[in-house]
Formats: sequence, C-alpha cells, structure tokens
Amino acid sequence: MSGATPSSIVTGLGFLGRSGGAVKSLAGFQKGRHTLPTAANPTTAAFLAKLCATELEATAETFFQSARSALGYKRLELTLQVASPVAVLTAKDFTFELAYALEEADPSRYSITQTLRDLSNAELVRRPEFESVFSGRFSELTFALQKGVRVEAVIDLVEALEADNQLAVTYPSDCSECTLTVPGLDAVVRCTGATLDLVFPAAGSPAELLDGFAAVRAAFALNPELAAVLG
Repeated sequence: MSGATPSSIVTGLGFLGRSGGAVKSLAGFQKGRHTLPTAANPTTAAFLAKLCATELEATAETFFQSARSALGYKRLELTLQVASPVAVLTAKDFTFELAYALEEADPSRYSITQTLRDLSNAELVRRPEFESVFSGRFSELTFALQKGVRVEAVIDLVEALEADNQLAVTYPSDCSECTLTVPGLDAVVRCTGATLDLVFPAAGSPAELLDGFAAVRAAFALNPELAAVLG
C-alpha cells in the first residue's frame, strides 16, 4: 500500500466541493413575480434550472477557459455541455461537473456541488497548472469500493488491531456505517460499505485531499484484510 497511488484507485476517486445560497439571490429570481419554493420536487427543480441558467453557464465557461489555457488542451481534448441545472466539462484527463439543486430541508435555498472525477493519474493533480484551476474547491473525497464491504467486518478488523496502532473506530448500534480516526489526518473518515469518504474541515486542492487518502491507505496497511478493502 505504499508508493504512488495506483491508477485503478485514482480513477475511482471523486473530489467534491459544496456551496450554495438563497434562491432569491439568483440573478434569474424576480421579486414580485416569483415565489420561493416550499418543496423540492420536479416542478421546483425545473424552476431552479431556469433561475440559475445564466450563472451556471458563466461559471462553466470560466472553468472551460481556465482549463484550456492552463493545461494546454486542444479543441478535441476538452468539451463543455450545459443543460441547466448541470454542466459537465469533459477533458481527456478528467471530468468536472457543476450541479445546482434545491436543499431538501429548506427549499428556499439551493446547493452547488462541484465534482471532479475520472482522473487519468495521480501526477495530474500535482501539476501547478492543474492546481491553478482547482485549488481550494474541494472538501470531500469519496472512493467507491468496487466489491463493497460489510461495515461490521471493517469494525471488527480495526478493533482487532493493537491499541498502539492508534487507528480507532466509532459506530452506531445498527452498524450502518462507521467513522475511523487516522493518526495525523484532520478529516472525518466514513465507511458506508459502498464508499469510503473523507470529509475535511476546510476546502483544499485535489492534491491535498489525495494526500489524506494516502494516509488512510497507509493506516489500512496495518492489516492485510483491511488493506484489501481499498484494493
């Protein structure tokens, strides 16, 4: 589990950034004409798509131009598709998605999720040109466990480790998920059985989040069965 992150793992990683605001703050919202959504459903989702279209297109175009300029992509290597409330930037080395959605708990507010996925290799995220485009945008990293894993099995493996290894685990009584504490890592590490998620206290660059994932891999290497969870 040491050394460079294998490409099979890198391609399974997703980097997420979250933000949002009040629906009434969107440029397309007209006071006196529009009313704020009171529920999140297909009708209000379509309403949001109209309200955010201008801002989404402008933001997506900015990312397109930044990636094209910084990474030197040619026309055939970079495409942008915008179908509000989602925009997808597809490059030969990665895919980047911007998505607007109403918040379920408070439909008068919207969320924006930025997702970077399908990376070609780990070295890409460490290039200064790449960091200039995506630095400070992501606070979560998710890794899809291809074979899945029983949460109970992860709990048992961590609890079987010697105490001085410091890797610790907490979980609810139904073992629906578990949270791991990794020495030296300032992030919440959550295993759901289908994914392993790292949630950081502040947004950072993909390279910073990848370093956090490397720390988790190193901690899992304490036990061969635990290491096999990440492949």
